[in-house]
Amino acid sequence: MTKHSVIETRSALPIETRATGDNADPLAAATAAVEELRSAAETAHTAHAAEVRTLIDRIGALETRLSRPGGGEQQNEIPVERRAFGNYLRRGDHGLSADEIRAMTVSTDSAGGFLVPENFVAELLKGIVNFSPVRQYARVMQIAGADVTMPKRTGTMTAVWVGETADRSGTQATYDQVKLTPFEAACFVDISNQLLEDSAFDLAGEVAFDGAEEFGRLEGAAFVSGDGNGKPKGILAETGIATIVTGNASTLGTAPADKMIDAFYSLPAAYRANATWGMNSTVLASVRKLKDSQGNFLWQPGLQAGQPETILGRPVAELPDMPDVSAGTTPIVLGDFNQGYRIVDRISLSLLRDPYSLATKGQTRFHLRRRVGGGVVKADAFKLIKVSA
Repeated sequence: MTKHSVIETRSALPIETRATGDNADPLAAATAAVEELRSAAETAHTAHAAEVRTLIDRIGALETRLSRPGGGEQQNEIPVERRAFGNYLRRGDHGLSADEIRAMTVSTDSAGGFLVPENFVAELLKGIVNFSPVRQYARVMQIAGADVTMPKRTGTMTAVWVGETADRSGTQATYDQVKLTPFEAACFVDISNQLLEDSAFDLAGEVAFDGAEEFGRLEGAAFVSGDGNGKPKGILAETGIATIVTGNASTLGTAPADKMIDAFYSLPAAYRANATWGMNSTVLASVRKLKDSQGNFLWQPGLQAGQPETILGRPVAELPDMPDVSAGTTPIVLGDFNQGYRIVDRISLSLLRDPYSLATKGQTRFHLRRRVGGGVVKADAFKLIKVSA
């Protein structure tokens, strides 16, 4: 083979074959390297874009959830106290885990049972106020003992004008004591076992509503007219409260508006500024028709939504346990409830589960009990309008 033929044969080889030989083409090698870098860059860019799209989707979903009502709360994280209480209602103490048993507070009195969580007590008391308006206006305090004794001023000091060297006379305020004792109130609620098994059923809310309805009815009547024997002493049972007598045995008097004005201004100014009228709906219907000597109605509606109606500028509380107008009754009370009446709570609520008494009827009975007391601590903070006997 001639030298010329060898050269022609080598020149006929493909570029790729020549590029891998000892005498590779520099331009081809550079082109291949650039192509390799471009392909790697496109692959990295595609992967990065996919990650960015994923992050954008996650951020968008998070913003959507946070924008919803209650979205910032961890809906799946239920406090152990609430979870334990719900499990106790449905399955009893045998269905509680060790952590849930520690979270539940056991009642230390002889009746046993569990003290319910604070948030449940708050819902119960909120409902009780709807049935027991006195609690809304009176001062409420929590006590830790069997009773509480409070000082009560029965007389004030007396000062007189004296000369420069004249003798001074001694004086001293007198005090007495008011003892408030919490009494026990109890009731029970029967709930179907099928409802107990239904996790979607708001069992705690149902028990709270039923308990609030009954306890509110019971204590509301006691705060108004309870005699203090085994129950709180009501406002109408306090003998130290001054009364305005109507002068008529069947109505609020020949000039009932005048009687209400007399009662209003006979109350000391310090109590009058925060006083509230109390009466039942029947008496309120009669009072709404009363006019003063100038023909103006004593009753005035609230100026804005949510504001109470007023009589002589002071709000009106509808107390269903106040008596109707009849001979010898006391249908209207006026006073500063916050200063004059005190409510003491000893045990907010204790609950005992009884799955046996109504087992044949497919129901579980829940016994609820609480200890509460009340009484007038400042009789001069009230005035009563009494119908003549």
